[in-house]
Amino acid sequence: MAVLVTGGAGYIGSHTCVELMGAGHNVIILDNFSNSKAETAERIGQIAGCAPTVYEADLLNRSDLDKLFSMHDISSVVHFAGFKAVGESVELPLIYYKNNIAGTLNLCETMREHGCRSLVFSSSATVYGQSLDVPFHEDSPLSATNPYGWTKLMIEQILRDLHASDPEWAISILRYFNPVGAHKSGVIGEDSHGIPNNLAPYIAQVAAGKLPCLNVFGGDYDTPDGTGVRDYLHVVDLAVGHLRALEYVTRQKGVQAINLGTGVGTSVLEMVAAFERASGVSIQYKIQPRRPGDIATCYADPSKAKELLGWTAQRGIDEMCADHWAFVKKNA
Repeated sequence: MAVLVTGGAGYIGSHTCVELMGAGHNVIILDNFSNSKAETAERIGQIAGCAPTVYEADLLNRSDLDKLFSMHDISSVVHFAGFKAVGESVELPLIYYKNNIAGTLNLCETMREHGCRSLVFSSSATVYGQSLDVPFHEDSPLSATNPYGWTKLMIEQILRDLHASDPEWAISILRYFNPVGAHKSGVIGEDSHGIPNNLAPYIAQVAAGKLPCLNVFGGDYDTPDGTGVRDYLHVVDLAVGHLRALEYVTRQKGVQAINLGTGVGTSVLEMVAAFERASGVSIQYKIQPRRPGDIATCYADPSKAKELLGWTAQRGIDEMCADHWAFVKKNA
């Protein structure tokens, strides 16, 4: 039986495919390559020692989904596919709602029709909105500040309603924080299109000389160095978390929201210093005014993941930055 990974050629999806294949799973990737590259699937095969099955298809196309499920005996789905840029979601809300929500509805309907009811959903810590209840735990208040966040929150509710209507579903909703790093081989990593939206790849481009300096938004927060504090998580730890969640839904029915994070906050300037240690390059930065909607501190309470999945993060920020920089150098 196979595991379908939607968006499996993306940053987190590709690392998860490597972990799934390393654990002996037969992996099928579905990706429309709108924000990824087809060659990533080949790179997954290089690491895993055998190539995954790949379909270029879109979740908005039900006929493609029906065909795929008819051709393969799919037991479980790990669902990453979706648009994910916060700023873009504010500019193009209808596209985000249609792609992320309608795509997930198509997927769940197809799964139900083919008797597949095990799902791991890639959610986000963005569903905690501007809550000041730090560390965030799974029963913290939920809200969203942008259309991207609302799509995650709405899909979470859809999945709860789905399980309430049919208790045979087994669903893990993984709320993760800030993935950083790359596979130790340097073969796969975060390959940003254009100017990166996230901190680590932006710092890496400054270190590589592709961008002049890093803009640090806010230097007067109530944090040790005045800059925002976030929970940075090595992408391989995150991928292993998805593997553990898949194992969980194959033995336990129900729906569970689970944080994946380190439980440790790291400031922007601490991340800059870690990249300087990893790269040997001085990172130029400028303190800019705070961005609307940003909060001072955001990190996870990961105790539920340890309890239910037997999972804890193993890698710190120095390893994250070293692995990220190795990927950048190898793929320059």
